[in-house]
Amino acid sequence: MAATQTLIYLDGKLVPESEAKISVFDHGLLYGDGVFEGIRIYNGRVFKLTEHLTRLYESARSILLTMPLIMQEMEQATLQTVAANGLRDGYIRLVVTRGVGSLGLNPYQCPKASVIIIAGTIKLYPEKVYGEGLTLITCATRRPSPAALSPQVKSLNYLNNIMAKIEAIQGGAEEGVMLNEQGYVAECTGDNLFIVKGGEVFTPPISAGALDGITRRVAIDLLKEMGVVCQEASLTRHDIFTADECFLTGTAAEVIAAVELDRRSIGDGKPGLLTQKLVEKFKVLANSTGTAVTYP
Repeated sequence: MAATQTLIYLDGKLVPESEAKISVFDHGLLYGDGVFEGIRIYNGRVFKLTEHLTRLYESARSILLTMPLIMQEMEQATLQTVAANGLRDGYIRLVVTRGVGSLGLNPYQCPKASVIIIAGTIKLYPEKVYGEGLTLITCATRRPSPAALSPQVKSLNYLNNIMAKIEAIQGGAEEGVMLNEQGYVAECTGDNLFIVKGGEVFTPPISAGALDGITRRVAIDLLKEMGVVCQEASLTRHDIFTADECFLTGTAAEVIAAVELDRRSIGDGKPGLLTQKLVEKFKVLANSTGTAVTYP
């Protein structure tokens, strides 16, 4: 018996994945012209859905992309897609492309944007790494200057991050640290970065080229509840080398320790105590809050 296909939301309809197709003239495909969000489902609830949708619409506004749905409609479409696939735990990829247009860069040749919502599963790193910690290298590929493209726009053009990810994989690491033009730490290829030093936590400022990550915000709030000071600070590789602990945050990655950078152990080379406590608090929060899905 054939496996049931995942149902994909495509411009107002739920269709089997084998029928979920876009035009070769879609500017999302041709030019990476569009925006997206990655969102988690925990225990039958969509985690931080409002925050993700707010950022999606802000990204669209920044690139002058007219959304075909108002935010409440997008929320309902997202919940509908999760429910239709019966997912209680999983990952949502919400994509809005500029839509079908003519060959050429002009976005005004695209009459209407397209909405694609995929609800499935994701595993960014092996389970073993969550227990033992990630290995990092520093990537030669730099984050683009905010003057070129704001890091707050989650656009479909992820080639910069992909090239850095290739470096990390070829260098035998699970993740790569990306620097900005000034040589300060911006973020990793898909995650925000934090270090622990002397009982305090530091993370690169948004102005360094880091995405204002939803999970980054959650981690800062949880640390505050734990009575731990978290500050934005310009960080160099040296700061990571000499840190007591290091951890990354991201929707797909969640909260995960990093224990080595460029063949140098961070701290004692094992996930630190504060990081472990933060991971546990994040799990509790993620599994007990969020926008509830109504299942058929």
